[in-house]
Amino acid sequence: MTSSNPLTDRLGIQPIIQAPMAGVATPELAAAVSNAGGLGSLGIGASGVDQARTMIEQTRALTSRPFNVNVFCHAPALRDAARESAWLAHLAPLFRESGGEPPAELDEIYRSFVEDDAAFAMLLETRPAVVSFHFGLPSEARIRALREAGIYTLATATNLQEASTIQARGVDAIVAQGYEAGGHRGCFDPQAGDERLSTPVLVRRLVKEMALPVIAAGGIMDGQGIRSALALGACAAQLGTAFILCPESAANEGYRSTLKSERAEMTRMTSVLSGRPARGILNRLIRHADATPGAMPPAYPVAYDAAKRLNASAAGLGHHEFAAHWAGQGAPLARELPAGELVSRLLQEWRNGT
Repeated sequence: MTSSNPLTDRLGIQPIIQAPMAGVATPELAAAVSNAGGLGSLGIGASGVDQARTMIEQTRALTSRPFNVNVFCHAPALRDAARESAWLAHLAPLFRESGGEPPAELDEIYRSFVEDDAAFAMLLETRPAVVSFHFGLPSEARIRALREAGIYTLATATNLQEASTIQARGVDAIVAQGYEAGGHRGCFDPQAGDERLSTPVLVRRLVKEMALPVIAAGGIMDGQGIRSALALGACAAQLGTAFILCPESAANEGYRSTLKSERAEMTRMTSVLSGRPARGILNRLIRHADATPGAMPPAYPVAYDAAKRLNASAAGLGHHEFAAHWAGQGAPLARELPAGELVSRLLQEWRNGT
């Protein structure tokens, strides 16, 4: 446990990374994880530039330790008016059940970092210790500029081909996201074939065939899971679902209640909530889509606009059956602890093998 580790040595952290989880991770959560010795993370892919800057500043006010800022690098949506209209018609019964009507049209609610000059400039100005990429990569020039600013870079891969691209583009380390992971799958092209590699298999493939440090992500919930990931050759483990029940997360009561219930036993990888594959706890919206073969959601993040509007309508009636409660297959192992205490527990379990 004292041998050289290129990632933890560079950042001065223990081998625990809190997943960015846009919409759930907060400055308070990221700071608490970093202060406890791990690497806290902020997901700003769903935030405007001013909001993202504020989140970074708030985190800096709470910790002097390194933290990660994650951006979305998806291809801008290919709009299809007919497909979007058909999807809204498909969801109309659920909107009416929630006391409303479907919107007349949908919006592309998130801008990709690959074309967001303002977000890029903001990161160069604020210079977080780590910047990570999900859904793909920005240009080689942008990666180089971030690294020249002293920023350590990470990128998610779900297969060897994506990892090879990450390495060739000059990123510092690879997040190996197994199929068990909760939230959005980081695949570069959601239309491409997916081998659905498990975390252990993917980690071993990348450790053997890539020169970069590899971070294991997917299904890791406790110290034993961290220990197993490191034994496979990973330099750190990234945990997301494990931190959702922390009081510092932004998860609402409906999300927390669902994660603590027996429903956490059933997660599903689906594109119907956002337009890209993502793993969450099975809900009415997923069941509704599954019951209608051939129903195709529009592109990400346009489909997500529909799901969010539906959930907002239902939430007004106190219903959370249409919410995107992202969670990995290890969800039943989630613990309700303050983030700093959870990190301390994870480190103790890892070191003691319990």
